[in-house]
Amino acid sequence: MFVKQLSVFLENREGRLEEALRILKDNDINIISLSLADTSDFGLLRLIVNDPVKAKQVLKESRFSSQVGDIIAIRISHTVGSLSEVLGAVTEADINIEYMYTLSVGVEGASLALKTSDLDRTVEVISGKNVHIYTQEELG
Repeated sequence: MFVKQLSVFLENREGRLEEALRILKDNDINIISLSLADTSDFGLLRLIVNDPVKAKQVLKESRFSSQVGDIIAIRISHTVGSLSEVLGAVTEADINIEYMYTLSVGVEGASLALKTSDLDRTVEVISGKNVHIYTQEELG
């Protein structure tokens, strides 16, 4: 029901992102989706990959700090208001949406990675909202 996400902490300097991506490529880690956020001092690279445990290990060996955690990956219809309906249900259940980003999967609808303060409850709340919840196997 949940998907594993790899979060990598990057120094905000030239070439550091490419170095991390090259390490993944050289170790046959396929990137399914990613999000990059930055501050003046560091970046946070969030990735869904085909093998998050291996990815964390090979990055650790190259002195990258990272962690693996759970998120929800969903597909919703590509119609006006569908995102608002799903996120509204989460909010009405008093669940905080910590962050989200789009996924590069699926051919129908819009796919999102979603991190909330209560993943189990979020799944309960959105299950009746014409949402497909991806499994790790579907994305990997």
